[in-house]
Amino acid sequence: MPRSPSSFSRRVLDWFERHGRKDLPWQRQPDPYRVWVSEIMLQQTQVTTVIPYFEAFMARFPDLLTLADAELDEVLALWAGLGYYARARNLHRAAQCVRDRHGGRFPEDFDAVLSLPGIGRSTAGAILSLSLGRHHAILDGNVKRVLARFFAEPGWPGATRVAATLWEHAERLTPRQRVAEYNQAMMDLGAGVCTRARPRCEQCPLQRDCVARANGNPTDYPGKKPRKAMPVRETQMLLLQGRDDRLLLQRRPPSGVWGGLLSLPEVAVGDDPARWCHRELGLLVAEDGRWDVVRHTFSHFHLDITPVLLRTKSPAGRVMEGDEWLWYNGDAVAGLPAPVARLLARWARRESDIQ
Repeated sequence: MPRSPSSFSRRVLDWFERHGRKDLPWQRQPDPYRVWVSEIMLQQTQVTTVIPYFEAFMARFPDLLTLADAELDEVLALWAGLGYYARARNLHRAAQCVRDRHGGRFPEDFDAVLSLPGIGRSTAGAILSLSLGRHHAILDGNVKRVLARFFAEPGWPGATRVAATLWEHAERLTPRQRVAEYNQAMMDLGAGVCTRARPRCEQCPLQRDCVARANGNPTDYPGKKPRKAMPVRETQMLLLQGRDDRLLLQRRPPSGVWGGLLSLPEVAVGDDPARWCHRELGLLVAEDGRWDVVRHTFSHFHLDITPVLLRTKSPAGRVMEGDEWLWYNGDAVAGLPAPVARLLARWARRESDIQ
């Protein structure tokens, strides 16, 4: 392997000059706010997917105070389609923290950045290094892969021991000069050369000293997360149609899955939907059929959804439009969970066919 960290970083920086990405939207004006938003969007999401979302987000929220003062609904609407909505909620909360604790100026102290909602050690380092050139190492998924292969570090990076070792490598190898370019280069290497499948080792500036390549097994690194069966949760989602043919939507609690988004009312499996509607909503309803179970997969569990079609001819009962409830008339609604949007589209087609 290279005799010194400077040899490692020099190769990475030389490669970056020829092949690195230098014209991404957040690189053209790399202030902490723009870099922060981009880093949150890029968590578990590819650059090509993020770019249009980032540009739309910046057009609506050009600075931190505009974001902090916005309603969460509007933030979630612009996030719709990116998934992992907790990122958007944390982004909004963090903006309000910066407004209230730091006078609206994004902090430049590492510990202060790290204390903000939704920001971990690597993200804090990325924000400060990419926007201000501060000397901080990063260890996102791409960098983990490069380092795990270069050193043939066994084990799953999510394990405490493996993560600690990779952080030691990252800290030791990150140069004090040109740190923004180096960190961007390491992310680019992982994203475009040292890819998860079929890595392009012949294009890598580190190939000569990569232990995994020398061993002939680069795709064995990093180690995979120990497998365990994904749990399956079940729910009933109610497509409850009122006497004016509108469909009832309910806003979910601010935390948890799909927090703060409009969704369909849910009833526990085993509970009778008609009785639930009478008990909880004061509505007399009749069941109009059920659709086949729809499975939606999250990162840590499967959700099996049974769509239940219901109709009511009674008045609105206790259901009044407001923060929690909305009688949906088929118009576009921003920020719906993906499976709910698909169910609404199917319902709209069904109603059109009936008419």
